[in-house]
Amino acid sequence: MDDQQLERYSRHLLLPEIDTAGQARLLQSKALIIGAGGLGSPAAIYLASSGVGQITICDDDVVDLSNLQRQIAHHNGRIGQNKATSVQTTIHSLNPEITVTAIQHRLTDDTLLTAVTNADVVLDASDNFATRFMLNRACVKSRTPLVSGAAIRLSGQICLFRNDGNTPCYRCLFDESATADEENCAQSGIFAPLTGIIGSMMAAEALKSLVPFGNALDTRLLTLNASTMEWRSLQLQQDPTCPVCSASP
Repeated sequence: MDDQQLERYSRHLLLPEIDTAGQARLLQSKALIIGAGGLGSPAAIYLASSGVGQITICDDDVVDLSNLQRQIAHHNGRIGQNKATSVQTTIHSLNPEITVTAIQHRLTDDTLLTAVTNADVVLDASDNFATRFMLNRACVKSRTPLVSGAAIRLSGQICLFRNDGNTPCYRCLFDESATADEENCAQSGIFAPLTGIIGSMMAAEALKSLVPFGNALDTRLLTLNASTMEWRSLQLQQDPTCPVCSASP
């Protein structure tokens, strides 16, 4: 690291869990973020400020006035702009040393698998189950760690899926046939700071996975009731009949 990097990341370097070796690893790491909205915004900002060397963010949606209540990487002047390019501008202005790639279209099975395989960690900040299940399949196939977050109304959740063949995957937790009546923020509403809490925690789990240090949420699901600020930790088990990870090589 040069003198400017030593100053920029000096507070990380003071942490024995990160130090110079861990920060150097972050600078060489690649993160893929699917979704540039309420969860993707804080996650991308903290990954960028922490010095993750290459960040790819994917979203085919555009910034809308109703997004600005919680999607903190965007602002009023970017209404109508693609969300991925808006986040790209925000995080590159925060840390111009890193490489930021914006993908403005939805990825297909093949292109998604390529993007996932090229990443060291994937953050699922999407807002629909179809994307989540497709992303999980790609991460299991490539054995790429997946940080999954979700938030609706006053409830949030986060988990890390290591996808090492010995721990549960996203499909172990949710049955694809039971998700037909999924909700969204436009219908149900969402408490603005909740996305910041969960999105920041997603960045923390991704950073811990990249360095690595600490205890990952690889067998635990954390849920938050923002009304009471009560957390619950649920122990997860791999489903031996899971059609995704039980059939992985």
